[in-house]
Amino acid sequence: MSARREHLDGRAIAILLVCCLFWGVQQVMVKATLPELAPVFQAALRFVGATALLWLWCRWRGVPLFQRDGTLGAGLLAGALFAGEFAAMYLGLQYTTASRLTVFLYTSPFWVALVLPWLVPAERLHRLQWLGLACAFAAVLFALREGFAQGGAGPTWRGDLLALAAGALWGLTTVSIRATRLVRVAPEKMLFYQVAVSAVVLPLLSLALGEPWRWRWSAFAASSLALQTVVGAFASYLAWMWLLAHYPATRMSAFSFLTPIFALMAGALWLGEPITVSLVVALALVALGMLLVNRRAPARSD
Repeated sequence: MSARREHLDGRAIAILLVCCLFWGVQQVMVKATLPELAPVFQAALRFVGATALLWLWCRWRGVPLFQRDGTLGAGLLAGALFAGEFAAMYLGLQYTTASRLTVFLYTSPFWVALVLPWLVPAERLHRLQWLGLACAFAAVLFALREGFAQGGAGPTWRGDLLALAAGALWGLTTVSIRATRLVRVAPEKMLFYQVAVSAVVLPLLSLALGEPWRWRWSAFAASSLALQTVVGAFASYLAWMWLLAHYPATRMSAFSFLTPIFALMAGALWLGEPITVSLVVALALVALGMLLVNRRAPARSD
């Protein structure tokens, strides 16, 4: 295993940008698929498929998944948090828009920044980095302020609260990985814990909620589910797990603020929503936030 880097390099930034772009489009995709596939059932199918793909990948790469290494407890915890995140996210999309959901979901870096330094002192943020996170978060709120003004808290409050819960669970999943032995296992095994637990928990939750399990899908629904499974739950999350094992989680999490911006752009292209001045200003603020978060800490003079 190669040594951990203290700052993001060009390769890490490129991977993060691609992942954030797909995740932004994915929010709109999931929302568009809800009329055909119930939310938790849709998520369950996604992670059952991802578990099978990841198991085949590990067999091909010779990555041991069931070797005893003292990570079972931490892995089950991370998997439970991960499953809860996606249950809350998919359920939330029934009650709020994809754009509103993403702004609440992507509060997750604040949970990481607030909780992780107590467990891993090396992840502590400095003043400029806190300012960078604040800029990025302000950018997201600024870009979506029109939606907040129009929708208010009325008919969307259930979805907003579920999205906030999903963001907290995502942040706690990251913390559970960085603060336990999971950080030393292969990225494939780290991800396997999460998708495999989700593949067990989510179908049971779907049944408990009384969701209909429909098996006749349109070409769009089938394509959406395939992309969510192969690209979303398998390839992009495997890349994210690899990055977590090699780069600081707080620096990575800051990039996740780009996803709501990409979601807004996807909504504009897919749903015909206008790209406003708010979006342009938000992109500039996000860029500033990324610059500040990735600044090195000032050297101490003794």
